Amino acid sequence: MEIGQITNPNTTATIPPASESSGQISSDFDTFLRMLTVQMQNQDPLNPVDSSDYAVQLATFSGVEQAVLTNDLLKSLTAQMNTSSLAGMANWVGKEARAPAPAYFDGDPITITPNPSAIADRAEVIVRNENGTEVQRFDIPVTSDPVQWAGVAPGGFPYPLGLYSFEVASISNNEVIAQTPVEIYSRVTEVRNHDGQTMLILEGGAEVASGDVTALRDPSA
Repeated sequence: MEIGQITNPNTTATIPPASESSGQISSDFDTFLRMLTVQMQNQDPLNPVDSSDYAVQLATFSGVEQAVLTNDLLKSLTAQMNTSSLAGMANWVGKEARAPAPAYFDGDPITITPNPSAIADRAEVIVRNENGTEVQRFDIPVTSDPVQWAGVAPGGFPYPLGLYSFEVASISNNEVIAQTPVEIYSRVTEVRNHDGQTMLILEGGAEVASGDVTALRDPSA
């Protein structure tokens, strides 16, 4: 039943509206009891509310209160787990992580790990700058062997320093049958929590989820 403005022929009582903030539900139990008491005092004596209705109201409020407490506990546990995850991954900083993410070109060649389709008869790597513009593509063997990108344009001039992303196109009968990101080794500079997910900040500012990392190594490896 709705708890709002309840009247009888002799008395008028206004019940304050329930708070819209779920964070205050657990602290409003006394207010709820006062509202319930006012409701009982001001019910129509010729048509009294059945006692089972009061029990339902009390049980409903108690259930909502417990749900709020449970949500608060889950949020607290999640925050603790995220903090623990960050602490546990602190030793990743300074290491090189392999993931399908852009790599920072600082003038030195970048080693990429392609994985072309096994049924392809030809494969090529597509290179894009941080704006997403294609700057180069070149053929590679149809194997998963590492390949180095020198960062040199056809005219012999080096490409500008910055972030570059790589994709491998698998080709069969002159048709592209698959085009997938290439995994790159990049140095981890920071471990960060973002919306409950552990993110790695790579050299040059690229971000990758920790779950996307497939290998980790020392820079000297």
